[in-house]
Formats: sequence, C-alpha cells, structure tokens
Amino acid sequence: MTEDNRVGSEHAGRRTLWPVRAGHGFVALYVVLLIAFGVVPTVYAIYFAFTAAGDTFAGFSNFTGAEDDFRFLPAVEHVALYLVFWLVSLVILVVGLALLLHRIASRGVSKALRFVYYLPGALAGAASVMVWLFILDPTVSPVAFLLRALGLTTFDEAVAPGELPLLFTLIAFWTGAGGWILVMYGALNNIAPDILEAARIDGAGPWQTARRIQIPMLRKWIVYMVILAFAGGTQLFVEPQLLSQASVGVAGRDYSLNQLSYDFAFQNNNVNTAAAVSVELLLLGLGVAAVFVARSGFFDAD
Repeated sequence: MTEDNRVGSEHAGRRTLWPVRAGHGFVALYVVLLIAFGVVPTVYAIYFAFTAAGDTFAGFSNFTGAEDDFRFLPAVEHVALYLVFWLVSLVILVVGLALLLHRIASRGVSKALRFVYYLPGALAGAASVMVWLFILDPTVSPVAFLLRALGLTTFDEAVAPGELPLLFTLIAFWTGAGGWILVMYGALNNIAPDILEAARIDGAGPWQTARRIQIPMLRKWIVYMVILAFAGGTQLFVEPQLLSQASVGVAGRDYSLNQLSYDFAFQNNNVNTAAAVSVELLLLGLGVAAVFVARSGFFDAD
C-alpha cells in the first residue's frame, strides 16, 4: 500500500467513526439525564412508598392508606372521565385534522395551518390555563356572547364541577393536539405516493383511502400518541390546581390524583402516602403502555 492510499484509508476510517462516536455521545448524555431525572426520583419514590416516617418497612400500608381516604375514589373517577373525553377527542380529531391537512397540502395553505396548529403548544401548561380562565369569565371574555348564549353569566357557572372534565379536555386539546397533528401529518407524508395513486386508480375516494390505507398505516403512530396522552392525562394537576385557586375552591384542590398526592405531601405532611399514589400512577401508565404495545405489534417490522 502506498503512502497516499494509507493516508486516504485513515481519513476514511475517521470519517466513518465520527458519526458513531457522535451518536454514542448524544445517547450517553440522554442516559445521564434519564438516570438523574427519571430513574433516581422513581427509585426514591418507591422507597418512600414502602417505608413509614421512621424509615421502617411499611409494606402496602401507604397504598391502603391512600385508597381508604375519602377523596381517593372521587379523584379516580374524575381522572377516568377526563381520560375518556381526552383520548377519544384526541384520536378522532387529531387523525381527522391531519388527514385534512395532508389533503389540502397542495393548495398552498398547509404551511399556514401547520403554524397555526403549533402556536397553542408553544405556551406552557400554566399559561394555557390562564388564557382559558380569561376566556371563561363572561365579564372579560372576548367570546362572552357565546358564554351567555349557553346560559353562563358568571365565572363560577362556567367552571361548575360537572363541566370540568369537558373543560379540561378543551384546555388539553387546545394545548397539545397541534403538535400531534404535525406528527401525524409527517407520518402521512411518509406513505409512498404510488400507494395512494394506485388507490385512486382503483376508484377509492378520500374516505376509502383514509379508512383502508392511511389510517392503518398510521396505526403505530396513533398507539404512540395514545400511550403518551394517557400517561400525561393521569398526571392531571396544573389545570385543576389553578382553577381551584381562581374559583376560590369551586373546582376543589383534590380533584385529581396528582392533586391528592400533593395534598398528602404538603398539607398533611405525609410524604410516604403521597409517594404511594405516585407509584400507583406510574404502574398504571406502564401497564396501559405494555397492553397497547403488546396488542398493536408496536415493535414489529412493517
């Protein structure tokens, strides 16, 4: 091998190794952050959930203590009802809007709509709730005429306990759906144009193409969205907490399980029971994710 060939081989080898090393560096940084802010707090919470105030083993007493609290079952019902509204609306409307956005992409309005969909998601959760508190107050709301048409003349009427699941669904959808619409839109763009063209030649209309081709090919993305949305929905906290403060207790400070856990820790000074509730939420999220992944063939090669 000549000197030039040897030098060229060394340069080629370095060019090949650089992407690998860069990838290892990014993954290593993620692993460090995952351990620091994910694994360690989880292990810490599990430790507290199975110990008493004196660091003695308590078995499942913290879990039974949380479930025996008179506020536990109502909080479970509130979160369950919210999840039904949230997940159903998310799947139907996100997939429907993504399909519509993909269909009108060639008409020049797709970029503007994608930007509009993204805007609400740019707000933090607390900021989004504050916007909705402003909208729901008939005395200052820019859509006060709509609220009055619905028979809502005061803020307390707009945030009545019976309306909260729907209200929290609206806030969550307004904040989080836009990002998922863009994700689904990107997934639709990955469907080979030849498949869609073949369907059109075979006489399939927009509805048939969506139902028989596009939605089945979005299945894994939909499952991924449902898993993350379910996990996020069980962690409902910011919306009812701020609403409780703004409505002077109309919503209640123990509306959700996360609020109840917060109340155990910082109002009752019972960190162990609070940790037990957190661990239950973790196990629920992992269990639902495992079922969806197993039943959907999420990791199967297409």
